[in-house]
Amino acid sequence: MADASFKDVPELYEVEVGEALTGRTESLATFRELGPPDLCHVVKSTGRTGQRDLGSFHFVSGVDASSSASLAAYINSLTYSIEDNSAWFSKGTSWKVRNGCYCCFNAFSRVDVRVDVKIPGGVHAYVVDLRGERHEATAELWQETYVSALLRAILYSDDATYWLDAYRKLDPITTTEGEMRFLLAAEALFTKGWQVGSDPEIQVATVVSNHLTAGIMKYFGLSGRYQQAANLFEKLSAREPEVASLLAKSYIGMNEEVKAVQIMSAAMKHTPRSYTLFHVQSDFLRSKGRADWAVKLAKEAVNCAPSEFVTWEKLTELYIETKDYDSALLTLNSCPMFTFNGRDAHRTIPTSRVHLPFQRQIGDILPEKLKTEDDEADPALLRLPAPGLRGTWARAYSLLTRLVSEIGWDELLKSRSSVFVMEEEYRMQKSHVDIQNAMLNRREPPEPGSSADVGNAVIHEDGTVVRRSVVPNPSSAADDDASIRGVHSPKKSSESVDSKSDVQGLGVSSSIPIIRVSSESQTERELAAVVNGNGKEAGRNGIVSPTIEKPISAVANEESDVSPRSSQDTFSFTNKRLCERWLDNLFMVLYEDLRVWTIFRAEVAHFKTQHVAYRKTGMEWEILGDLGLRLHHKEEAKEAYQRCLETTRYSQKPWAKLLEMYAEEGDITRTIQAAIRVAAYQYADYTEMTYPTLVARCFFKLGQIHGHAKISFTLISMGLPEPILKIMDSYLQYGKTFRVEGYDF
Repeated sequence: MADASFKDVPELYEVEVGEALTGRTESLATFRELGPPDLCHVVKSTGRTGQRDLGSFHFVSGVDASSSASLAAYINSLTYSIEDNSAWFSKGTSWKVRNGCYCCFNAFSRVDVRVDVKIPGGVHAYVVDLRGERHEATAELWQETYVSALLRAILYSDDATYWLDAYRKLDPITTTEGEMRFLLAAEALFTKGWQVGSDPEIQVATVVSNHLTAGIMKYFGLSGRYQQAANLFEKLSAREPEVASLLAKSYIGMNEEVKAVQIMSAAMKHTPRSYTLFHVQSDFLRSKGRADWAVKLAKEAVNCAPSEFVTWEKLTELYIETKDYDSALLTLNSCPMFTFNGRDAHRTIPTSRVHLPFQRQIGDILPEKLKTEDDEADPALLRLPAPGLRGTWARAYSLLTRLVSEIGWDELLKSRSSVFVMEEEYRMQKSHVDIQNAMLNRREPPEPGSSADVGNAVIHEDGTVVRRSVVPNPSSAADDDASIRGVHSPKKSSESVDSKSDVQGLGVSSSIPIIRVSSESQTERELAAVVNGNGKEAGRNGIVSPTIEKPISAVANEESDVSPRSSQDTFSFTNKRLCERWLDNLFMVLYEDLRVWTIFRAEVAHFKTQHVAYRKTGMEWEILGDLGLRLHHKEEAKEAYQRCLETTRYSQKPWAKLLEMYAEEGDITRTIQAAIRVAAYQYADYTEMTYPTLVARCFFKLGQIHGHAKISFTLISMGLPEPILKIMDSYLQYGKTFRVEGYDF
């Protein structure tokens, strides 16, 4: 069976030949936006009677989908990749590709373009619609398919959340001629861009907020080559005035700020209600240190598009920057939240065998891909709900963590209680009002033997008032007493907050279990004693007590009528708002993150004072690094990622995070060392592309400071093996071909 496999192409073998194509046809109606990566299905045969054919498939992006000939050429290239283990003197069975089918989703017209190739034989191209019916492939459909394939290759290139078995990524654009073809096709289809959908944070895709514009800005923005994007938007702005926001952003990226301001000024006369234009202006003012002016523009953007999350998000960011934290919290509470729709994916089908060839040249520098104890972690760390947040929920949580990093947890809770109606306040207010109403609105006569009708009113814990008429038996009287006692219970309402609804967007309950983060700590009491005993050391390290205040619950927006119903009421909520349930849940998520982080830092301080090695598994260090980044503790997160590299864990994430940090710091040697490992992991996962990738972005960032020549000399001085040096040099060759800033010095 081994000699039927491709040498360097991953593939999944079907149980029954053709299952992958049938599954894709049945899934077409579920593709909502850009669609999944292309599917390449092949049938292999020995040509011998009685020998069963084999069907296999793999996913791929970056293949030129402009014509049936280019897709057929890809299938033909696979015929040269089959393992040939037979010797000249043997008569062993040799497998050959008998036919193949390449499937590429057209995100504009919502159809699947397919090319059947028979070897030897002909090439047949056709279109399959959502109902599974076949149609002819026209020139217009081919152009749409070409752009759809390019957008998937660009936008899925370094998406860490989108992972597939046997997914091969190739370079989408390799020449300046290919880039020009992309620009011409994008110009022709620009007005249809809204049809391909938009990012999860955008409620309604528009002509300037969609996957097409996002792909263009990502492709040219990551390399700093805004000139090509500006040329495209310059032509389009004549037909679509709203494109001026993209044009101004491109000119700002080119450091042509005067030109950008002139464009924004002129565009305001034609499109005074464009929120994207307000955002570009507010970002420009913010970069000039005038966040106070930017707030006014962000408010106008909210008025223009109140149903969009990004407008409220921008206003919240600016309130944080201007240190108006109460307004920031109220604005965050007003953000419209959307159900997260992830990337389109294929239906999973059963496979008989998986073939994932190992690339020996670059894979040797990686640790063994075997599950060890370094791939295990404390359940407390695995249960953290924050990593499961997606879309608007993740963005809103990021704003909340920024708030807590600015003012601290205690101040954030104070701000929260000053702007939102808290549950305890609401219950006190509701009970007070109901008692007043019971006393003022007595209409029926008091019961015999009662001094007043109010004495017969039972006030339940939820604030409702029920009058007692007759007590039929002692048990019901006991029930009433229990209800009364419930009002005077010393338990705080925060005890019941754990039973609230699950965090939206997660399948995780918001209950906060009492856990111990490190198995090396004997008890929480010991840890607290250590921290209290070493308060000075903890203070020097920026560590707080491992017990942080748990947030009490706020009144959810589902509650009705919290305003006072009588002018004689002593409490007034006219200056407070109801907290959205999702924001209340995010506070619990943040509390859990902060609690675990605080215990972790306290443990680190304890072990340092005792001069004892602090040990964690590789996965635990990785999770703690992610936690530090979420909470904006960059240096501690960097230390955690570095500790993760000392273990045997097979993971790209710590190298990728450190690569970004080193590139931001301009550390050329460490950036290159991390880039080599990241490139190795990418090639091991069949990402055979140069741009747009994380390594290319970081290299180009360094190139703007040091120049590409210095990067090249540093690579040569490291004495790398030839295959690895060739891969690393390909990023610089891309910069030279497309004239990225720094290529000529």
